[in-house]
Amino acid sequence: MSQTPYPKQLNKADFVDAFGSIYEHSTWVAEAVYPSMTPGIDAQSMAEAMRLVVEEASDVLKLELLRAHPDLAGRLSLAELTESSRSEQTGAGLDQCTPAELAEFQDLNNAYLEKFGFPFIFAVKGFHRIDILEAFRVRVHHSREEEFKTAIEQVHRIARLRLETIANEC
Repeated sequence: MSQTPYPKQLNKADFVDAFGSIYEHSTWVAEAVYPSMTPGIDAQSMAEAMRLVVEEASDVLKLELLRAHPDLAGRLSLAELTESSRSEQTGAGLDQCTPAELAEFQDLNNAYLEKFGFPFIFAVKGFHRIDILEAFRVRVHHSREEEFKTAIEQVHRIARLRLETIANEC
């Protein structure tokens, strides 16, 4: 496996290329955090720095971040997902849904998107598709404010898990 250089050893373009997908299709997070990266920074510290960038962003930018995420077990083929999303969804068994589960995921995805204006986001690593479906059934009934906050927290968890994966591969 190739070793990812310490963030400060990378120029900004290479850093964004290496870490820009930590927050799904939202390279602005990596661009904003780049100046604060120091040699040898650990995954937890980097995750916290990235989290702070997102937390300080406007609600409009946060909404764009949420909307950058794919539907879970949605209509997009696994080939259209980012490598990280494809691996995460496959690991949770979302590529093995029964026809009834897939239909329920699609119905919930549609209802959720219509109600909240962004896709259902769940950090699937370590969960089975049945657990995710149950959480989906509950969260679709949340208020928009509660769900916006929950979705952002899930995005942070996804980012932290992705950074930990990169750190473990080095």
